[in-house]
Amino acid sequence: MGDERNKKRKRNVVVHQELDTSKPTAHYEPTGKGRSHTLSIAIPGSIIANCQKHDAKNNLVGRIARAAAVFCVDEIIVYNDGQFTPPTKQQYSHNFGNHDGYTGDTDPDNFLFHVLSYLECPPNLRQKLFPLHENLRTAGTLPSLDMPHHSRREFWTQYREGVTVDEKTARAMNGQVSEAPRSAKKQKKSGDTNGVAISHGTAVDVGFPTTVAIPVDVPPNTRVTVKFDSFRAPPNFPFRQRRHGEPADESELLTADPVDPAEPRETGGYYWGYTVRQASSLSAVFTECGFDDGYDVSVGTSERGVALSSVIPTATASSAPGAKRLNKTFQHALVVFGGVAGLEAAAAADPDLVEKGIGKENVSELFDFWVNACPGQGSRTIRTEEAVWVALSQMHEWVQGAWNE
Repeated sequence: MGDERNKKRKRNVVVHQELDTSKPTAHYEPTGKGRSHTLSIAIPGSIIANCQKHDAKNNLVGRIARAAAVFCVDEIIVYNDGQFTPPTKQQYSHNFGNHDGYTGDTDPDNFLFHVLSYLECPPNLRQKLFPLHENLRTAGTLPSLDMPHHSRREFWTQYREGVTVDEKTARAMNGQVSEAPRSAKKQKKSGDTNGVAISHGTAVDVGFPTTVAIPVDVPPNTRVTVKFDSFRAPPNFPFRQRRHGEPADESELLTADPVDPAEPRETGGYYWGYTVRQASSLSAVFTECGFDDGYDVSVGTSERGVALSSVIPTATASSAPGAKRLNKTFQHALVVFGGVAGLEAAAAADPDLVEKGIGKENVSELFDFWVNACPGQGSRTIRTEEAVWVALSQMHEWVQGAWNE
């Protein structure tokens, strides 16, 4: 009887295929068409001054950078809201000690700008592009942004970020002798770019075991965006790591063209990270805009605004008939966040806005939309870095929809 029962149990066993739990986002795929639309956010540097310790300042920047990466922000503006008073030399020495070059306590705008720029840079380029600095002493402990332009050796993308290197470094990477052989000297005359010894051209480190050659002269330690001829990877990709002193194979010496850093987004359909700029005031966020036509949609955030959900076109929340909603398409959208004292205080501290009659009471007139990202909040306060996550998460579908129009 025992044997019969065991046979029946075995016949009833169902073998399930193992579930694939790998993340489909691990290898970023472009949308297939370029986009000219951009999303910008503006944040006051004074939020850094509100943190007492360096670790708190550092972690705050990391949370903002992560939000920018997750929600595909193209530009971050760090503006001065007039709410920070630099400490005197006596106060600084007594409270903070002697931090040579450290700006977290003396210039929070610069600190936020500096660390945000560092985190946006691909990790393999940081050592060459960012010298050792007190602001960055613990930035390496922050979570990775892992954006599409933070390329990995095993993933091929038609565009790639790189840093130019001198001839000596290029020869070392390519396993060549320090002195150029005669064949290389002949190569100079021929103008061949499939190597590093060329009359017009530069070697670029893009994270491969060997360098990539571009047909223009660029000074060393300059960040460049390059484009390869083919969308598909070469047959021998990923390139193997060569042993020390082993020369590069001919097929590993690639050529590429330098392109505008915006081309991967505008032509290739990639999300290619964010740029960072500083603005001297709230009004300068608008007047110093780098886009020819400025921002065509501006959103100010305040707990005195209308519910953000009520202005999003895809929202199901009820709103008054004829209520103003965000356009389904845009060119350059801007979302502005206030500091501890809010955008009202930033407007009151801006001489240019005050001269135009804009202050605490009517700062909402500066924006197309004046919204509250989290009505009915349970905490008395929502920190700026929290407001960034709350607002962008609600707007993400709207932003993506505009890109796909």
